[in-house]
Amino acid sequence: MKELMRSLGKKAREAARFLATAPTEAKNKALGESARLMREEADALLEANKKDMDALSPDTSKAMRDRLLLTPERIEAIAKGLEDVAALPDPVGRVLASWERPNGLKISRVAVPLGVIGVIYESRPNVTADAGALCFKSGNAVILRGGSDSFRSSAKITEIMHGGLRAAGLPETCIQSVPTTDRAAVGEMLKLDEYIDVIVPRGGKSLIQRITEESRIPLFKHLNGICHTYVHSAANPEKAKRIVLNAKMRRTGTCNSTETLLIDEDAVSSILPGILNALFAAGCEIRGDERICASDGRVIPAVEEDWDTEYLDSVLSVKTVKNLDEAVAHIAAHGSHHTESIITEDKSAAERFLNEVDSAVVMHNASTQFCDGGEFGMGAEIGIATGRLHARGPIGLEQLTIFKYQVRGDGQIRP
Repeated sequence: MKELMRSLGKKAREAARFLATAPTEAKNKALGESARLMREEADALLEANKKDMDALSPDTSKAMRDRLLLTPERIEAIAKGLEDVAALPDPVGRVLASWERPNGLKISRVAVPLGVIGVIYESRPNVTADAGALCFKSGNAVILRGGSDSFRSSAKITEIMHGGLRAAGLPETCIQSVPTTDRAAVGEMLKLDEYIDVIVPRGGKSLIQRITEESRIPLFKHLNGICHTYVHSAANPEKAKRIVLNAKMRRTGTCNSTETLLIDEDAVSSILPGILNALFAAGCEIRGDERICASDGRVIPAVEEDWDTEYLDSVLSVKTVKNLDEAVAHIAAHGSHHTESIITEDKSAAERFLNEVDSAVVMHNASTQFCDGGEFGMGAEIGIATGRLHARGPIGLEQLTIFKYQVRGDGQIRP
């Protein structure tokens, strides 16, 4: 296993040196061909996905099955995502700043690739295409290690993208998938600091904790997606109902799904009934505090653990708060710095929320499910960073570059 992973690392490092100066036209051609092949080989990809689905244990949750499942529509979305990334400006070579010193030296700060990126993720096979495309377009070689439950689907997507690379005359080693489901591969991958420049973990809490504890390589951290939607007393009732329903139930298994609803005491009797009726009709289980339980007999009493739980399922915890200050304090105590939204027609309250809540993404009158690289106009995303170093929020092309300084002189020497 050690030799297998070192071999992948060496090949990735060699590919990264080549890819760092690859023409934009060649990168875009590879992505366009990959999109074409994704559609052309859709049936083969669906067959690979079926084998993954059939291999799941009977007790696999509905949310997990949804994360793994590919459909013709989702494959079309993958292909469209590749085309969207190709259409984005190449981030490599951008002049971020430039100036001239009194001695005549001309200094520029220029965007360059990070180098080699390792992506460790679970379940969702579309991550293979999104992460591969974003790393590649930004000039980085990538090593992809997907979950064992999506092994066949991810391997087929990588194979298809290799076809696109070949069509553009670029090495297949620009995008590599770990060719084994052995969990020991993750441990060996985390030791490859000689070859991998950054690790991007995408998965459950246990995976993130393991990577954080074991990695010798810097991480773009993505911890829990404990996202909050706060219904302020000045919210529009109909708008609040539509937003909360979408934020929770559009896709419950994604990290941008709202897990806790906070609502002002003054809005419990006037705004909450419509929200709860819509959620119950959609099949959502509601766990609430005493005030929420008293307002609706269908609500299950919440326990303290609920405020710190990422359900990734059709379950929502609901808590009353006195005011904006208490809502912000609850998010600070129980949130994961991912995405939070306030629903209100009071612009001053909205501005306070946007400024005071310390999360990667904060929203006003919008569903938390908009926290997505594609929805942000990035084409796709490699993950959502909840840390504070280098990148935060959806990680797109620009976040996968760093910079170097180019200094141009004409014989200057330092006195």
